[in-house]
Amino acid sequence: MFVGGTDTNSSTLEWAMAELLTNPTTMAKAQTETKQMLGLNGFVQEPDISELPYIQAIVKETFRLHPPVPFLLLREAETDVEIFGYFVPKDAQVLVNVWAIGRDPGVWENPTRFEPERFLGKEIDVKGKNYKLTPFGAGRRICSGLPLAVKMVSLMLVSLLYSFEWKLPNAVDMD
Repeated sequence: MFVGGTDTNSSTLEWAMAELLTNPTTMAKAQTETKQMLGLNGFVQEPDISELPYIQAIVKETFRLHPPVPFLLLREAETDVEIFGYFVPKDAQVLVNVWAIGRDPGVWENPTRFEPERFLGKEIDVKGKNYKLTPFGAGRRICSGLPLAVKMVSLMLVSLLYSFEWKLPNAVDMD
């Protein structure tokens, strides 16, 4: 679990930082929240994350736009079923495309924009209870690395935002 989680965690952190670098206002809000919470200490601990709602929203938004894997584990249709006009025969193997769900305009307003505010004050989490945001799957097959990922990405992001001033070099365009 730890070895498998290192690549996905570092990739998610890279995506979060890339999104923040292209959205300096969002980064400034995150840094303000982080510095107000941590004060002069600067040392973030796991319980601190629950006191940082904007950071939590950034992590969720990063998982929405850049899930650790684009497809969840294979499922098998238990019966013949029709879904949105498509016939799925019994025993067919089915993949859930979480990457596409995260960018679906039928599910999300402004789906391609990085807007952490969409999660503030909402009960949407990444634990598989809401189909809109299931980067780790759901039910019995949910990724066992979910707690590690959420905690580590949050802790590393807070540490980076607190300790450094981030900006793109002159003339560098992330697009």
